[in-house]
Amino acid sequence: MNMLTELQQTLAREGKVSFSLRVRPNARQTQIVSVMEDDSVKIALAAPAEEGKANAELIRFLSEQFGVHASHVEILAGGSGRRKVVRISA
Repeated sequence: MNMLTELQQTLAREGKVSFSLRVRPNARQTQIVSVMEDDSVKIALAAPAEEGKANAELIRFLSEQFGVHASHVEILAGGSGRRKVVRISA
């Protein structure tokens, strides 16, 4: 079972899920790259790290992956950095 599936199941079971991310802006396409040794999820973002564009793309991507409205995706920590903590609510 992959990490995304585990996180989706936690969301379905508990109504919310929080996890750590490492993002890489300016990628060709937005996608999950890997799960790091510290269990953070590495995501490439097809948006520049300026004026909140990368964060907006991250929220759009996660809302699509988890099947929730964008307002249910919250960046808890790391809003201006590459390391972030997000919470997704059902």
